[in-house]
Amino acid sequence: MAENSTNVRAKLALMGLRTLAMSAGAVAPGLTAVWADGLFRKPLRPRRSKTAEGVLARAQPKRLRWAGEEVAMWSWGEGPRVLLVHGWSGYGGQLTAFVEPLLAAGFSVVTYDAPAHGKSTGRTSSLPEMAEGVAEVAESVGGVRAVVGHSLGAAATAVAIRDGLRLERAVFVSPPADPRHGIQAFARELGFSDEVWMRMEQRLERKFSMKMSDLTLPNFVPSLGHVPLHVFHDVEDREVSVADGEAVAQAWPGARLTLTEGLGHNRILYAPQVVSQAVSFLTEAPRAAAVAPRVETLAPVAHASAERGPLRLVHNR
Repeated sequence: MAENSTNVRAKLALMGLRTLAMSAGAVAPGLTAVWADGLFRKPLRPRRSKTAEGVLARAQPKRLRWAGEEVAMWSWGEGPRVLLVHGWSGYGGQLTAFVEPLLAAGFSVVTYDAPAHGKSTGRTSSLPEMAEGVAEVAESVGGVRAVVGHSLGAAATAVAIRDGLRLERAVFVSPPADPRHGIQAFARELGFSDEVWMRMEQRLERKFSMKMSDLTLPNFVPSLGHVPLHVFHDVEDREVSVADGEAVAQAWPGARLTLTEGLGHNRILYAPQVVSQAVSFLTEAPRAAAVAPRVETLAPVAHASAERGPLRLVHNR
C-alpha cells in the first residue's frame, strides 16, 4: 500500500508538472526553455542496489577532484585496466556484474559515479561533460585498455574516443545514437511544445559551442573503426530503441552486434551470457583493419532465465 501511495503521489506530481509546463510554454516559450534545460540536465540519483554496494565495498575507493567536483571511484585487481561507465541517472555499481569475470580474465577494473550522479558531487551534467569525465577518469588511472559503457555512458565513450581517448576495444550496452531523441522524449513526457524543445537544443548548442549533430554517433563513428566494438542491445528496450544500437553498429566499421530479448534497458547488464560474451570479446587478440559490415544470424543460445527467452545473436563483422 505504501508503494502504491508513493506511485500515486509521483503520478500526481508529474501531472502537475505537465500542466505547468504546457501553460508556461504557451505563454513564455523562451523562459520555459531555460527552466526545461535546467530540469533536463539534472540527473536522478536512484536507490543503490545492495548487491552492487557489496561489490563496491570490496574495491579500493578513491576520490578524484575534477571540474570543481568530487568524483567517487572504485578499483579492483591488477592488470590491463577496463573502465566501466554508467549511463544517465545511473551509477558505477550498476556494472559490477562485470567485475569478477573481468578479474578472472586477468584485467583490473575501474568504475566511478560521474559528476551529479551517485556518490559524486554536482547538480547538473550533459553528454559533453560525461565524455570529458570518461577521458579524465581514464587519464587519472594511467590509461585504460578497454571500456564497457552503458546507455549514455556508451555515447560519452564514443565522443571521448573521437576526441582523443585511446582504447584497444570497447563494449557498448544499449547505446543511444542521437542525443536529440532524448531531448524530444523528455519534452513529450512533460508536455513541452516543439518550440520549447527546439529552444532547449539551441541553448545546449550555445553552451557547449557545438551542434547537436556533432554528438550524433552515426555522424562520426565511421572514423573510429580502429577500435573494435561489440554492441549489445535488447529488442524490447523501452528507454533506448534497439534501432539506435543497430544504427551505431552499422555505422562503426567492423562492429559486432548482439541482440537480446526480454532484458530491457537495465537487466541486460546482469545477464550472464551478455557479461561472458563481452568479457570474451575484450580478451580477443587484436584484429586486422576493419572490413565492411556483414550481417550473420547465429543459432539461439539458451538464456540464464528461460522465461525471458533466448539471446539472438546478430554479428556485424
